[in-house]
Amino acid sequence: MADVAVIIPARYQSSRYPAKPLAPLVGATGTPKPLIRRSWECAAAIVDPASIWIATDDDRIADAVRGFGGQVVMTAESCANGTERCADAIARLGIAPEIVVNLQGDAPLTPGHVVAALVDALRAMPDVAMTTPAIRCARSTYAHLVEDQAQGRVGGTTVVFGADRRALYFSKRVIPHLPPEAATMAFPPVHLHLGVYAYRPDALRRYVAMGVSELELLEGLEQLRFLAGGIAVGVVPFDPIEWDAIELNNPTDVAPIEAILKARGIA
Repeated sequence: MADVAVIIPARYQSSRYPAKPLAPLVGATGTPKPLIRRSWECAAAIVDPASIWIATDDDRIADAVRGFGGQVVMTAESCANGTERCADAIARLGIAPEIVVNLQGDAPLTPGHVVAALVDALRAMPDVAMTTPAIRCARSTYAHLVEDQAQGRVGGTTVVFGADRRALYFSKRVIPHLPPEAATMAFPPVHLHLGVYAYRPDALRRYVAMGVSELELLEGLEQLRFLAGGIAVGVVPFDPIEWDAIELNNPTDVAPIEAILKARGIA
């Protein structure tokens, strides 16, 4: 993907999972690797590593990234979220790519074809600020989300969108509400939002200029700032993928993620 920069925001502090970027995950070889390395390797399977930067404000994360040969850009502690961190990273690097991809540091199972499709969609949709994926849930993914919700945990983010493929809303609750007959379908009509975004650099500048929105604070979802500001977000829908693209949101997510890494033969 020519003229695309991939930024992986990573912060040490997390209310749900402190030090999450350094959490070890064991793959097919039995060797543990920190989450941030697995996220970097996910990105490196998509673009040239020379186009990938880990954006952080923490020396422990920076040291870990340099230890496996990744590039680091140190960003401000004041960045409110990953999107602001991407904007800060691009400014500090002094680069002007056509498209900036924000690959969240807790999404090591993101399929490469999803990122490529986001970039293609953004190029084809000049009236949206960014594009982001929505993956139709398999029953197992839906059950994982519902169980986490029942236990008071945030297991993932879901999204609803219109026929024009513009986002209507994102939530850490499972949306939309399903009647029993829909909830037991092999592929329930719920779309999991993966933590990856493609933006034009100007959209990042506009995002920072808008300031934090109430919805963003309430849900803890950075992308809601665009919707609250009346700026269109393009959604790229996908059929269910061959594995559950679980994000590492809670310590309880480690075991299922490791099981998928091993099943897919990822070292």
